[in-house]
Amino acid sequence: MDNNVGPITNLHRSEDYGSLQKLVDALFKDAEFVSSIDAVVLAESLDLPADLLEVVRILPPGLYARQTMCDQFNSAIAGHAWGQVYGTVQ
Repeated sequence: MDNNVGPITNLHRSEDYGSLQKLVDALFKDAEFVSSIDAVVLAESLDLPADLLEVVRILPPGLYARQTMCDQFNSAIAGHAWGQVYGTVQ
């Protein structure tokens, strides 16, 4: 059986599937609100792939509750049609 799935497309999961969820979980582990800059700093320290760093970096400046930040991330993921590739967050 050939395990090579070929290039990443909208139909194939990335090795980084779920990485953005791990970021959200870490950000809100002990906080009710987090800043967009905290999200960027943590995303960079977790060495997220360029596509996911883009999703985090386009987050408008401000403080976010978990659901609001997830809505923003999911909107960007949907806009790029990356839901199957990287997953959505909650």
